[in-house]
Amino acid sequence: MTGTADPSATLAATLQGQTLELPSVSVIVNPGGAEGPVIEAPLGMNPLRVGTGADCDIVVPDPRVSRVHAELRITEHGVLFRDLGSKNGSFLGQVRVFEAILPPHVALRIGGSDLSIMATGSRVVVPLSTSEQWGSIVGRSLAMRALFAKLLRASPTDATILLLGESGTGKEVLAREIHAHSRRKDGPFVIFDCAGVAPNLIESELFGYVRGAFTGASGEREGLLAEAAGGTLFIDEIGELPLDLQPKLLRALESRQYRRLGANTYGDLDVRVVAATHRNLKAKIAEGSFREDLYYRLAVVEIAVPALRDRRDDIQPLVERFLSVQNPPRTLSDLPPNTMPLLEAHDWPGNVRELRNMVTRLVLFPDLVAELGAALGVERKGAGARLAAATKGKLAAGGAVVPSEPVAHLMDMPLPEAREMLMEQFERAYVTRRLEQSRYNISRAAEAMGVSRQLAHRLVDRYGLKPK
Repeated sequence: MTGTADPSATLAATLQGQTLELPSVSVIVNPGGAEGPVIEAPLGMNPLRVGTGADCDIVVPDPRVSRVHAELRITEHGVLFRDLGSKNGSFLGQVRVFEAILPPHVALRIGGSDLSIMATGSRVVVPLSTSEQWGSIVGRSLAMRALFAKLLRASPTDATILLLGESGTGKEVLAREIHAHSRRKDGPFVIFDCAGVAPNLIESELFGYVRGAFTGASGEREGLLAEAAGGTLFIDEIGELPLDLQPKLLRALESRQYRRLGANTYGDLDVRVVAATHRNLKAKIAEGSFREDLYYRLAVVEIAVPALRDRRDDIQPLVERFLSVQNPPRTLSDLPPNTMPLLEAHDWPGNVRELRNMVTRLVLFPDLVAELGAALGVERKGAGARLAAATKGKLAAGGAVVPSEPVAHLMDMPLPEAREMLMEQFERAYVTRRLEQSRYNISRAAEAMGVSRQLAHRLVDRYGLKPK
């Protein structure tokens, strides 16, 4: 790793025409009391989450670090560090830090570990699409325009693409557009969800089988690899693929041949594979549940799909798109007053899927806005009292801590901080209401929110909303 003589020049992201210049920055974590090397990860357009959870970008083997402890992202002011409500906190010396612009080489203490950033080289130039739409996908944010530019180059080829992103970010929609922009667009688009099929049936579903291949195989069946011939096979939730089947998929991709269960001959593989997962595959590789060689074979082109909370500029065009496909079509003027500020303030843990479902509900039940507004008002009082006792630490350019005054009123706060607090309040109030309506049945609450059951469990844990 190499340093830089002028750290401040490396931290601001600047827009130059149709490219974005990003600093070359790495996040460095030194696990306290843990054996092994220091953990280093590059920080790009998408934020990095740090914690002990396997779904974090940097997994820290430190029991004093929370499951999702903190987040770092590049902003126009520098690298922003944000504590995500960790149990043991984040400290600079004896001062607890909730949110800070972190200069290079200044170490924060998270749990029993040290965290810092380091400039590692010259700026990285990221191409941006000139359009705010790619097929059926809208995105005016810089993150989505950078994603569009990357896919515009990769889609016409036969390169295998790996889509990484949280549940609900639209990975299947992206896969469909990749197919539509490829030379295989006239061929079939076939979907296989690894999480939706029993593990003992995955091999026969993918590869097919011949008569007598196993008990109950009274006939023959072509697998999805054959059904997708001449087109694209979208393998969703590839992180759930059983470990014993991963070598077989790898061999098929490498040799461009496959063999049905029970068959003695091979067939030619004529498909383009697009895979997707919400799992952290590098963490699964480290724990031995995913093959490193299969990961690199799939990630010929790796696309990180940003969460909706990280591209708030896209919320309004997405809402307009969802309204336009209602029957009859609607516009923003058909929503109750003050709806957009509320939607733009929410953190959207269920991402685009949750937003789409919310827009549908608002069209059917306009009073929902008033109910959510009232819930936010009640929650604001509790959160204000709780946070008034805390002090938010800001790091100056030289690394000194400049405490701000206690938080009591959202309207007295800077917009970014007020927005973050409002989003937390909304999310807590919204999840609480859905849990109460479902009598704390997680499955029913997840369905009502339009998110997965796994995400509903994470939200319950995040806000301590266990039934009394």
